[in-house]
Amino acid sequence: MWNPFKRKPVLSEEDLHFQIESYRWLLTHFGGDDFYKEAVLVLPTKEFFPAEVSSKNEAVSTTFEQVKKYAGMSEWPCKLEAQEEDPNLVVAPTVVLQNVEQNPLGTFSANENNEVVITYNPKLSSNPTQMVATFAHELSHYLTGSSPEPPPGGWDNWEFATDICAAFLGFGIFTANAAFNFEQYTSVDSQGWQASGGGYLSEAEHSYALAIFMKLKGISCEIAYPFCDLNVKQFLKNACAELDEGTYIQELRAVEYVPRNS
Repeated sequence: MWNPFKRKPVLSEEDLHFQIESYRWLLTHFGGDDFYKEAVLVLPTKEFFPAEVSSKNEAVSTTFEQVKKYAGMSEWPCKLEAQEEDPNLVVAPTVVLQNVEQNPLGTFSANENNEVVITYNPKLSSNPTQMVATFAHELSHYLTGSSPEPPPGGWDNWEFATDICAAFLGFGIFTANAAFNFEQYTSVDSQGWQASGGGYLSEAEHSYALAIFMKLKGISCEIAYPFCDLNVKQFLKNACAELDEGTYIQELRAVEYVPRNS
């Protein structure tokens, strides 16, 4: 019987399946005590990011080290490099350049000697949320690149699985909030608005990945609500309710961790 008051699912059946299978993949290869005992829900508070810094460069490097620590990757060697500055699109009070390619928020690369380099867009220094989300995403590349088997659907889906991995590592609030930004820019003689996305998943998908993390860890979803943007908070509420009604969390908790040296 049709029910006009039935809640619409947060994700399509296909997207939900990918989330569950991605978590199954992550738990198989990177779960165990590292996940259930060590991973924490990282919050945008001074408790997690307590350092006082005197420059933008110091803010970036300090934040990167904090993200590595909470990801359990402090001992993973990698070099952090700044990209070139983006071009200034506002060339006059009434002239704004369009279709000019901007630098990515971050990149990950590893050479034949397994030397890892993570780069970041300098503009991240003025957006702490997106900075943390970007570092979490690139470190997730580093982690999942060591998997003995590809993510669900193959390596073509690596970017999407990497976004889910960032939530798996505890950074879901940051990645969900950074999924879409709409902010005002001003200068002496011009003003406007700009939109920018972070990551490869939608706000709903990021929120669902966060919900799965919290349910697996036994963390009340209400803990995250005060730190979530309005859309993310609603997506998270609905995702948590859906997960409570189904069996996905029980199934994922039954996934057996396979150590990489086995």
